Amino acid sequence: MQKRHVDRKKYFLEQAYTTKKYVLPYIQELYQPTYKVLEIGCGEAGNLKPFLDLGYECLGVDLDKDQINRGRLFFENHPNNSRLTLISKNIYDFDDFSVKYDLIMMRDVIEHIHNQEIFIKFLQNFMHSNSVVFFAFPPWQNPFGGHQQICKSKLLSKLPFFHLLPKQIYKRILKIFGETDSTIEGLLEIKETGISIERFEKIIKSSGLEIAKSTYYFINPNYEIKFGLKPRKIFRFIACIPIVRNFFITCGYYLVTNKKSTLL
Repeated sequence: MQKRHVDRKKYFLEQAYTTKKYVLPYIQELYQPTYKVLEIGCGEAGNLKPFLDLGYECLGVDLDKDQINRGRLFFENHPNNSRLTLISKNIYDFDDFSVKYDLIMMRDVIEHIHNQEIFIKFLQNFMHSNSVVFFAFPPWQNPFGGHQQICKSKLLSKLPFFHLLPKQIYKRILKIFGETDSTIEGLLEIKETGISIERFEKIIKSSGLEIAKSTYYFINPNYEIKFGLKPRKIFRFIACIPIVRNFFITCGYYLVTNKKSTLL
């Protein structure tokens, strides 16, 4: 298991670094968030730090109470702390949609969500006509799309593509290498929810939304802070080949808007 999955402050700082250097400029090429930012599946909310630094009003929501509590601690002395709200809650438990958000962040989250078609429809409750949603996720078929890097086994954590094995074989290998029941359960859940580029784009379009911008990376921008690797986009000829491209794309960046948005 990589240190970043144990040292949550390190993970928090990695998120903040990548969002400040790559995600925020990516969004600003299309859209300047004006006031309210929502992150769903925020963890400790490292992705929100660059927006809070700029003085935006930020809301982070996550199911994990421990991560939310750590996030509150990490931001305790931030000069704009009063503009940040962190809540441990299931997003489906929200029933007041009077507040709309200029920007909704979902970085490395959509691939963990069940019934993504239903979720994308529900997400629109938080959007106004010119809202922008930022998605970043690894396609399921890429070398580490199964998130096997969380394995405590050094071999399995660095073994590409083995998450694509049939479920029972995959589960058996995890057990043989001594992975805990909770780790196995989590990895099998990702096997159920993992999403491809084609399926994601189909869901967005069928939900009445518009993909305003998309970029496929061969080297994920987050790999710079993790491994010292410079981000690289996928070759154009590979990006044009459905299904095959999922095996080479380590991360897809998307900006999604309403079809009637005046930003388009």
